[in-house]
Parts: sequence; C-alpha cells; structure tokens
Amino acid sequence: MKIFSKEQIYEGDKLTAERQKISSTDLMERAGTEIFNWMHMRMQGAQVPVHVFCGIGNNGGDGLVVARHLITHGYNVNTYVINCSDKRSKDFLVNYDRIKQVTKEWPTLLSCSNDFPKIEQDNIIIDAVFGIGLNRQADEWVAGLFQQFRVSKAFTLAIDIPSGLYTDHIPEDENAVVWASYTLSFQSAKLVFFLPDTAKYTVQWEVLDIGIDPEYLYNTPTDADLIGKNEVLPIYKPREKFSNKGQFGHALIIGGSYGKIGAVTLASKSALSSGAGLVTAYIPKCGYSILQSSFPEAMVITDLDEHIITEINFKIKPSAIGFGVGVGVDSKTSEALEIFLKKNKTTLVIDADGLNILAKKKSLLKLLPEQSVLTPHPKELERLIGTWKDDFEKLEKVKTFSKKHNLIVVIKGANTIVISDDKYYVNTTGNPGLATAGTGDVLTGIITGLISQGYDSLSASIFGVYLHGKSADIAVEDYGYQSLLASHIIDYLGEAFIDLFKESEQPPESNESEVQA
Repeated sequence: MKIFSKEQIYEGDKLTAERQKISSTDLMERAGTEIFNWMHMRMQGAQVPVHVFCGIGNNGGDGLVVARHLITHGYNVNTYVINCSDKRSKDFLVNYDRIKQVTKEWPTLLSCSNDFPKIEQDNIIIDAVFGIGLNRQADEWVAGLFQQFRVSKAFTLAIDIPSGLYTDHIPEDENAVVWASYTLSFQSAKLVFFLPDTAKYTVQWEVLDIGIDPEYLYNTPTDADLIGKNEVLPIYKPREKFSNKGQFGHALIIGGSYGKIGAVTLASKSALSSGAGLVTAYIPKCGYSILQSSFPEAMVITDLDEHIITEINFKIKPSAIGFGVGVGVDSKTSEALEIFLKKNKTTLVIDADGLNILAKKKSLLKLLPEQSVLTPHPKELERLIGTWKDDFEKLEKVKTFSKKHNLIVVIKGANTIVISDDKYYVNTTGNPGLATAGTGDVLTGIITGLISQGYDSLSASIFGVYLHGKSADIAVEDYGYQSLLASHIIDYLGEAFIDLFKESEQPPESNESEVQA
C-alpha cells in the first residue's frame, strides 16, 4: 500500500472529481458515508450518546455528513461546530445546511471552554475538527477541548487523522492533539501512524476506500510504502521440484566472542531456516563445540584466537555474509574487519558490534560493497548518523546516509522501516514480544539467508523484516509477549512462509441498511 503525501491526496481528490464527473461535495458525501457505514455495522442501532465535533473546513464537513446519517438512522447524536474562525469551506457550508434539514437540533457552536459539553466514559466521540491541511497549532481553548476528550476516557474515533496532528512534522504540544482510540483514514494510511514520536496519537487505524481514481493511485509514485502480505507475495521466489541446496546459496555468519556465541547460533539457524542452501559460521575457537552441538546443520570455521575474532580468512565462496552479531569491539576485531573489507566483494549484512565498529571508524563505510544492509537499533543508528531532533529529521538523515554510501538501512523498531535511497518501506508485522534479547540476531540471519538465495538486497530486507515480524505474530499467540524468545521466531518461520498463501479472512457482509454514496 502506498503512503501518499498530503499534496498527493489533494491532487487525487481533484483528479477523481474531474474524471468521475462529480463535485467535491459528492466526494465528501462518499467519504462521510463510508465512515457512517463503518460505525453503523458495529453499533447496530445502539443508543450510546455520540458526540460529533466538527471543524469548519472539509474535515468538519465530513463530520457533518456522518452526523446527518447517524441522525436519520435514529442514533443518539449531539453535533458541535468548533467556531474557531470566520472562514468556512464551501463543502462545510453545504453540509451545514443539509444537517439542518434532518433535525431540529442544529449543531451547537462552541467558542470557549464554558461551552464544552459533558462527556461520559461510555460515550463515543467523533473527531472531525482538523484534517491533513492543518498548518499551525490549535488555539488554546481548542486544545482544552482535546484534553477534555482525553480526560473523559470515551472511545474517540478520528476522521482521516487525529486533529492537531500534522502529516509532515511533529506537533509542538502533545496536549493540542486528539489522542484517538481509532482512526479511519481515507484511501491511504499516514506516515505519522508509524513513527515513534507520533504513533501514540492513534491506538488503531484502518483505511477506508472512498473511490479515489484507481489510475491515479496506481501510477503515482510515493516516498513511502506500507508493507504487508500483498506487498511481499510478489517478492517470494518459489522452488522448483528438482532444485538442490547448491541453488540456494551459501550464507556465512561471522561473529561471536567469549560469552556471546549464542548470537551467532541464532543468526546461523535463522539463515538456514529462511531458505539458504548452506550456512557456515566463522567464530572464535571457544564457540566450536557449542555451535557444532547446538546446530549440527551448520558448518564451522574458527579463528586462531580462543575468545575473539582476530582475522577473517576462509576458502569457501559465500553468496552473502552476515557480520557483527556478538563479535565485540576489540581493537584486533576492528583491524580484522578493516583488512577483510579491503578485499571483500560479497554483499554484507552488518548488525550489532559490526555497526559500532563502523561508527568508530566511519572511513570503513567507503569499503562496504554497494547495496550492503545495515540493521541498527536506535542507539546504533545515532552512532552512525548523529543525533536528530525528531523522527522526520531522522528519516531525512538516514536517506542522505543511504544515498551517500549506496547502502540499505533497516531501522529496527515497533514499525521497522527499510530505507533505500529516497524511499521508505514501513513494515506492518511484529509486536512488543520482539523487545527481547537475540531478536536482532535472528533478523540478521534471515536477511543474510535471503540474499544468499538470490534475492536482491532491498527485496531481502523488506521480505526479511516482514517474515521476522510475522513469525513473532504467530508465535506470540502461543507464548505471549513476555515469554516470547528469539529462538521461537526461528521455530515459527516456516508458518510465516505458509501464511503467505493462506486466504485472508473475508470482511463481514455489509449491513442491508448501509447508506450508498
């Protein structure tokens, strides 16, 4: 799924109206109707008090459409207009007149804190105050209303985007933003739903199809894509019946130090479980018996040193190399990596202390093969690119870094983001159970294993992140968040692959009394 910018959304609305020969008011009716249908299917006529708060722009117009349909279907509705300016959009005014035609209870105009209605915890709030066009912080009294929403603890449904939240930068004051329980976003998710600084403003989100011109949606390139099953299925490479292990590459995992051989074991297992034909681990001597006994499917090469990696010499010809898991940052290990990089041409996946070594000596970045993959967590990323003031600056700095060195960067987090050149790929799988030791080592192995099979680095990163998260999503049903282990992710990788070909559950059938746009 593409994530469109607000400028692209406006352009899509305009083209849709032109090509489908409808007015902007018709398109607003369609959008508001979809919101109503979503609610009606779930409420089924329940007489819970619904408070619809409308701004005076197009987002408020959407809210008025929803309120009108709720009223005509017999719901207990209270409609309010946030009277924060003398300016009103044309489509807002059209729908303001329309709602007056279906009820004697005209919308209440709110202009100060004394006007705020009482909201109980078991009520429903519909937030239609500000949309994606917001370019300044809400007035103090409006922010006070938003805080009252939050204090009430009522279920809060945001239309398109939580009011007060921008699409392209961080809010100045979190109290001037609606904290939504659920957001129904038109046609496309918003990037801010997935960034650590802004994801907190909506607990859940869903995209509603409002019939934007399909040709425009298909042909318009975006800076960001949302990655789910439909996006990774075309990446998957099926296997031929008479294929053999030699066709699926040889993954080499280099890492480990005394006390951290488990990291290499996890990465090696996940590389083989992701489909690599062969896996070899290059480790200090102290790890030989551990790896051979705990993971007999792997081959092992040992360093001359007992406890750390001091040189990287091997006669095999790997098709992909993972470096850094558990390796430590000893000066001898750093020297060994530099010598190795000067002669290596094989694509690398670098994680953990491999990244810390690069951060200490950034000149080594020039030696990395093109399209190598770096998989930092936030602190490792900071060591590589420096600090940032917010998530948007972080993404811009990573884009610059990626382009400068021709690398792919996998920013690990609740919504892991793969960055290549000017493009973001936002992953949708995964859960808090992944916040445990060793899961990053598993991801390194998965991506290395996929590259070894012939996936290009970008496809391997996108697919690998998806499989890693999906495996955790399946495993967490058996283990729960607290008890999920990194090794469980490997155990469930097979189910993650199988899940690619399971049919999605069909949505509930439409209610007969849905309003048609």
